[in-house]
Amino acid sequence: MIQNIRKRDGRIENFDKEKIVSAIIKAMNADFINDIKCAEKIADTLSNMDIPVADVEQIQNLVEVELMKSQYKNVAKTYILYRDKRNIARGRKTYDTYMSIINTIANDITKENANMNAETPAGMMMKFASETSKPFVMDMLLSETARDYVKSNYIHVHDADYYPTKSLTCLQHPLDKILKEGFRAGHGSSRPAKRIETAAIIACISMESIQNEMHGGQAIPAFDYYLAPYVRLTYIEEIERIEKLTGENLDEFKDIELDDYITTDLTGLTGKERYWKHAINQTVNRVHQSMESFIHNMNTIHSRGGNQVVFSSINYGTDTSAEGRCIIREILNSTFKGVGNGETPIFPIQIWKKKRGVNYLKDDRNYDLYELACKVTAKRFFPNFVNLDATFNQHAKWDANDPERYKYEVATMGCRTRVFENRHGEKTSIGRGNLSFSTINIVKLAIECMNIEDKDARIAKFFKKLETCINVTADQLYDRYSFQRSALKKQFPMLMTGMWENSEKLGYDDTCKDVLKTGTLGIGFIGLAECLIALVGKHHGESDEAQQLGLKIITFMRDKIVEIADERNLNYSLLATPAEGLSGKFTKKDRELFGVIENITDKDYYTNSSHVPVWYKCSVEHKAKIEAPYHELEGGGHIFYVELDGDATHNPACIMQTVDLMDQYNMGYGSVNHTRTRCLDCGFENAEKDMEKCPVCGGTNIDMIQRITGYLVGSVNNWNSAKKSELKDRVTHDIN
Repeated sequence: MIQNIRKRDGRIENFDKEKIVSAIIKAMNADFINDIKCAEKIADTLSNMDIPVADVEQIQNLVEVELMKSQYKNVAKTYILYRDKRNIARGRKTYDTYMSIINTIANDITKENANMNAETPAGMMMKFASETSKPFVMDMLLSETARDYVKSNYIHVHDADYYPTKSLTCLQHPLDKILKEGFRAGHGSSRPAKRIETAAIIACISMESIQNEMHGGQAIPAFDYYLAPYVRLTYIEEIERIEKLTGENLDEFKDIELDDYITTDLTGLTGKERYWKHAINQTVNRVHQSMESFIHNMNTIHSRGGNQVVFSSINYGTDTSAEGRCIIREILNSTFKGVGNGETPIFPIQIWKKKRGVNYLKDDRNYDLYELACKVTAKRFFPNFVNLDATFNQHAKWDANDPERYKYEVATMGCRTRVFENRHGEKTSIGRGNLSFSTINIVKLAIECMNIEDKDARIAKFFKKLETCINVTADQLYDRYSFQRSALKKQFPMLMTGMWENSEKLGYDDTCKDVLKTGTLGIGFIGLAECLIALVGKHHGESDEAQQLGLKIITFMRDKIVEIADERNLNYSLLATPAEGLSGKFTKKDRELFGVIENITDKDYYTNSSHVPVWYKCSVEHKAKIEAPYHELEGGGHIFYVELDGDATHNPACIMQTVDLMDQYNMGYGSVNHTRTRCLDCGFENAEKDMEKCPVCGGTNIDMIQRITGYLVGSVNNWNSAKKSELKDRVTHDIN
């Protein structure tokens, strides 16, 4: 008898004959027949067959055979035709999709990812693979319930095209491991780093290599701490170089503790002091060149098809050692200078770790570097700012005197992903990341309740729907997690050699199941503003009633997710979804179903997560007051952004004001947007919003650099239609 069934993704589950009964009844209903006894008889026949483990396709074929034997041969034909029609329809849709890629048609398929050029041969191959993979996932890997919720526009499975690969989303790299021990990638191996140039190159290689083993972004959680030792080694190397050239013994300078690495005019200096200052100058110069090279590489090295550079982030700002300060200063100086002809580098996303007593107050050791960071942000968008002083970002083990305190500092993935709390080990960001995430369309849930006249009943119905949707999403994520756990270590040759926490303990042919539990499973949401308008007529930025309901909704989601995390003992978290392609997909389907509803479905996008709508004019402080309370609830990631008017280059104080608001209102992560216009021919940039002709080369191929969901895109032309529409609607926020 059949005891188990092998699903299309290879998982083995208990055979459930009730599912056979249900499938047969559905086929019968198409012919207006409802013979439950016949359906049960066929199911019994199948269950008694001597097949220990049956495949899904084998079961379906047997159903067809038994239906043909029964009195309902028409039902068998209906069942067969239904399967054939699905295959034909799927084939037609695939053909149309492929032709749009082949003909480089600009649509939401080819523009789904603004960081990928789908017009290049490699980019086309990426899109072919992606669009083929998605229907396979829908048909083969998702449960029936999850598939229904996706098709019904209630939930969205992010990076579904990568689902069959069993890859994980993102990682905060423990870079010190491979800097100290070396590594093997592909056919070559690298020895441990001995100087800053090598360390900077290995930082690039680490993110580039592991990007190819994952489907999300790559980050370095403590860029300054990790690279600082190699500043010292470089300094000693310079001292020894001078010794060889001069014959002088300069041992006295090798162990000297420096307060900082600052270049000095050597005029008038003689003897050993001149040699010493020259060694420092050379060290600073080499660090600067290494940081310049690092930034250049992260903007030019392609890790995937479609000229796609690594989706990279670096966190820094709290290393107060002389060497750490040197790294921070030179990465900022290099960023300010720009790449090529002074172009704004779009990667890595740089994140300043703001901490009282370290770099935020005027008497803090790294306050001067914080001022420099704000100056750089005013010109180059980055760094963003993560607030280590936020109550939910603090760690009991953090100690200002601990040289490894970075282990207890939260680090952020550039777009907003946050991994910190951990049910299966130390609370840290290092060596961990998100496994996968899916997003709930809370707008549709609210629209479906709009016709309930009584407000209390309307809201109660919404919460009931929301709870069901959270449960379905949690189940879907668990199914994907179970699938990911079946991956073998050898499938991730660099990631699983100690870069992912505890993976060094795995054997070559071991599965990854025992180490993945430290990762997070994100349940996201989109469109709180539109959801509130549907429920109470206004969004949270314009109504206190709406704000209180918004907080109630997101608190409910957080509490429900904590309950699920407790039940399954996994790191589920609530994520303020960084929707890019999704921002228009939900809206388009909802408009087709419900029509145009003012301030809900009348635009091409839904507002990202818990943000105040981009079209709502308000001050920076008002926006901060409204959005701040949500950050503590959104443990999987969040972001506060400010849209400034005009040229911020000469006004870094406005950046500081934004960070002050983050500190005042207990926000976790924030960024500032402003104008950068760019000549695509020569790379010249300025802050002139309406520049039509380049003053350097005379070219008219002008575009704007803008932030899309937390990261920058070199050309707004690469954005999908929904995000372009959102950009057009964005209003600036008044500082005062």
